[in-house]
Amino acid sequence: MSYAHIAFDLDGTLIDSRLDLSHAVNFVRGSFGLPELPLDVVTTYIGSGARMLVQRGLGATHEELIDEGLRRFMAHYGKHLLDNTRLYPGICELLRALRQRGATLSVLTNKPEALSRAVLGGLQVLPHFITVIGGDSLPTRKPDPDGLQHLCALSGVGPEKVILVGDSLIDLNTARAANVDFCGVSWGFGLTGLRTAAVDTIIEHPSELLAVIEEESKVQGPRSKV
Repeated sequence: MSYAHIAFDLDGTLIDSRLDLSHAVNFVRGSFGLPELPLDVVTTYIGSGARMLVQRGLGATHEELIDEGLRRFMAHYGKHLLDNTRLYPGICELLRALRQRGATLSVLTNKPEALSRAVLGGLQVLPHFITVIGGDSLPTRKPDPDGLQHLCALSGVGPEKVILVGDSLIDLNTARAANVDFCGVSWGFGLTGLRTAAVDTIIEHPSELLAVIEEESKVQGPRSKV
């Protein structure tokens, strides 16, 4: 295989969590007497971690509510992680196929680690991954390269054999910062941004990732993809 270690983003890449996240944001807004936000608006706020999601959800005029809003968000969302959240079609089969090929799999997300593990465990795919690096696992988070570098060290796989799969510019920039290759997905939250960045490798279905990792002559580093 061209890649021995495949690191996945979580929200928008492995799981469709838009409804549960949107409901949690609107729960917080409602608890402060604020009107609900549309799903498509909240979706644009996802990707930079829980605190930033709450901050964006409350808006710039309510900064004094962020700390309490985050507390309310975490309490509510922690109870409703799997109300509507599902794996994207084909993800379960992809993970099994990658494991059968001997690939090392991991998750790199800005979602808090405990919540990430709870979601993956509830969807019965957590055992596929050697670890889950969340937004609170290290002192830094995506797009800082520390998470990917930590995963490389943990797996013993050099960056030239690692690929990050994600749905957003945050993921792309993380891969670039860590000097690993990147594969975008079309089904997530950030396709417009990826297309604007002229990412060459964007797959339309999870099964297409198998061809990407098995290419005999893989594309060069992330700089050639943007």
